[in-house]
Amino acid sequence: MSEEDDTLDGSPPAMPPARRNNRSRRPAGDVAFDMWLERGLHAMYDDIAKEPVPPELLALIERDREGE
Repeated sequence: MSEEDDTLDGSPPAMPPARRNNRSRRPAGDVAFDMWLERGLHAMYDDIAKEPVPPELLALIERDREGE
């Protein structure tokens, strides 16, 4: 078998599942910590993330785009 052929039938190896689907395979402490961290970050920063972008920042972004 070559390095490229990891399966017995010659088919390409399956893609790994998405990170969120991988939580069930991790130790319970890791999953609990991830949930705690995600909830804490959302609690602290969701209001800030929902604020409108200041017009000055939008103007800078537009000037940068036009310079490309």
